[in-house]
Amino acid sequence: MARNQREDRAPRERAEESELIEKLVSINRVAKVVKGGRRFGFAALVVAGDGRGRVGYGSGKAREVPEAIRKATEQAKRSMIRVPLREGRTLHHDIKGLFGAGNVLLRAAPAGTGIIAGGPMRAIFEALGVQDVVAKSIGSSNPHNMIKATFEALKQVEGPRAVAARRGKRVSDIIKPRSESAGSAEAAEQQEAVNA
Repeated sequence: MARNQREDRAPRERAEESELIEKLVSINRVAKVVKGGRRFGFAALVVAGDGRGRVGYGSGKAREVPEAIRKATEQAKRSMIRVPLREGRTLHHDIKGLFGAGNVLLRAAPAGTGIIAGGPMRAIFEALGVQDVVAKSIGSSNPHNMIKATFEALKQVEGPRAVAARRGKRVSDIIKPRSESAGSAEAAEQQEAVNA
């Protein structure tokens, strides 16, 4: 019985893995000087995501480039986090992320904005499935620090359900339609005019 369940689960996991978006962010070549000359090694940095709100990153080192990329991809698949997205296209709110000298600012954007982000951050948003976002790297341009700072920011993103649960309110109490909030502001102005 248990074996049958495992066999059923395996094709589903393989199908999920094949759907993953993998982006190679950087490859770094390092040289170790030995008696006979130089021995080269490679370090790869990879971002992987499903395009529907899950993303992870990994780094791998090996003597050959393909092996380093494979190791990094495996680590990225293991370290995936889920990020709540508004309407499946952007972040719920603006957020800052810090890691070492890496300092990033991520801002939610209206539909049609696109991904305005540079280098490693663009790879993260494409793998995550975000279509509209404005991001700025204020600190280090080192891809490792930029990616780690971006992930620190993404871990802090909260959806309306989580905020409502924490405050002990309903989601409808937290999110008000824009027309309603504009109407209430006008009503408040009219009330002040009557009171004056």
